[in-house]
Amino acid sequence: MKHRVVITGMGAITSLGHDLDLFWENLINGKSGISLIEHMDTADYNTKIAASIKDFDPLDYVEKKDARKMDRFVHFAEAAAQKALKHAELKVGEQSIPERTGVIIGSGIGGLQTLEKQHEILMTKGPKRVSPFLIPMMIANMASGSVSIHTGAKGPNTTVVTACATGSNAIGESFRTIERGDADVMICGGAEATITPIGMAGFCSMRAMSTRNDEPEKASRPFDVHRDGFVMGEGAGVLILESLEHAVKRGANIIAEVIGYGMSGDAHHMTDPDPDGAARAMKNAIADAEISVSDVDYINAHGTSTPVGDLSEIKGIKSAFGEHAQHVAVSSTKSMTGHLLGGAGGIETIICALTLQHQQIAPTMNVDEQDPSCDLDVVPNQMREQGVEVALSNSFGFGGHNATIILKKYDE
Repeated sequence: MKHRVVITGMGAITSLGHDLDLFWENLINGKSGISLIEHMDTADYNTKIAASIKDFDPLDYVEKKDARKMDRFVHFAEAAAQKALKHAELKVGEQSIPERTGVIIGSGIGGLQTLEKQHEILMTKGPKRVSPFLIPMMIANMASGSVSIHTGAKGPNTTVVTACATGSNAIGESFRTIERGDADVMICGGAEATITPIGMAGFCSMRAMSTRNDEPEKASRPFDVHRDGFVMGEGAGVLILESLEHAVKRGANIIAEVIGYGMSGDAHHMTDPDPDGAARAMKNAIADAEISVSDVDYINAHGTSTPVGDLSEIKGIKSAFGEHAQHVAVSSTKSMTGHLLGGAGGIETIICALTLQHQQIAPTMNVDEQDPSCDLDVVPNQMREQGVEVALSNSFGFGGHNATIILKKYDE
C-alpha cells in the first residue's frame, strides 16, 4: 500500500524575504533579490553580484552557544525548518510521534564559509588553533543532524548531496519514505551558503556566472538571447510532508499533494548537461504520478540563465512533453532569487505549492529578447493569473544528477 503524501508547512529563507507572504508577493511582482555583494571585497572578481541575504540574524532561531558551532548554511536550515513547523502548526512530540518524524535536508556544498575561515587559521596560526568544531560545522549532513537535534525528530535522518539537484532529491526521498510507510512526517528540503571568497572564485574561474555587474537586477535572464551565466543565491527552503492519514487525523491545513518523483543520470559529462537525462527525469516523475503530460499546467524550470543549461532543459521538456510542450507554462524564478545551488529545489518546490494555492504563475524576469531556440511559453516579465492543477519542478546538478518533483492541488 502506498500512502498519499501532502504538504502541510513551508519555510523559506531567501533574498526576497523570510516570510512566505512577502516572498510570494515579491516573486509575483517580479522583484529581484540580486544586488552588489557587500560582505566581501570583490575587486579582483569578474562577478561582483549575488542574491545575498542581508537581514538575517541566526540568534532569532538558535541559542548563541549553538549558533557559534554552526555554519551559515545550517543557520538557514534551522530557520527555514522552524518556520515550516510553525506554518504546519506541528510540534514534534505533540502533533507527531518523534520516532515517526524524520529529517532529510541536503546541501550541495556544505560549510564552505567554515572551511575557508579555519584554513586561514591553519595557514597563519598553525594546526593547534583550528577549531575542534571544524568538521561537524563543515559536513553537509549537519543541516539534517542539527534540525533533528533541535526538534526532537527521531525518525529517518539522512542527507542528500547531488549538487543543484540536492533539494529536490531530499524532498523526493522524503516523499518515498512516507509513501512506503517508514515515517508519518518528514522535515525536508535544502540549504546553501556559498557566497564566499572561494565559492565565488571557483565559479568565476569556470566562467559560469553572469558578469552583468552594472545591472544586478537584470543579470539573471533565463531563456534570453543575451544571458551570460547564473547569479549565485543563498538561503534555504524546507517543507513539512505528512502522510494524508496523519495530516487529516490531526486536522492539518493541507497546502498541496506530492504525487510524483523522478530521477535520472546523464552519464555524459561533469558539467555539460544532456537533454535526454532531463527528459527521462520528467518522464519518470510523470509515470510515477500516474498522469499524462497534458495534465501538467506549469513547470518551474531549473532555468539557471546559462547559455548551455537553459537550451538543454528546453530540449528536455520538448522531448518529454511532445506537442504539449507548446501549451505548458514554463518559468524560471531564479531570475529573481538567484541560484541557491543545493537549496534551489526546496525553494522551487515551495514556489510550485504557492502557485497551486494562489492560482498565479510567477514570471521569468529579464526576457528582453527571447532566445529563438528556447521557444516555449516562458511567462516573460509579468505574473499570470491562470488555473493550475498540476505543477512540476526541475532540478539538475553537476555530475549529471536530475530530479523532478510533481505537485497537485489537493483533492480529498
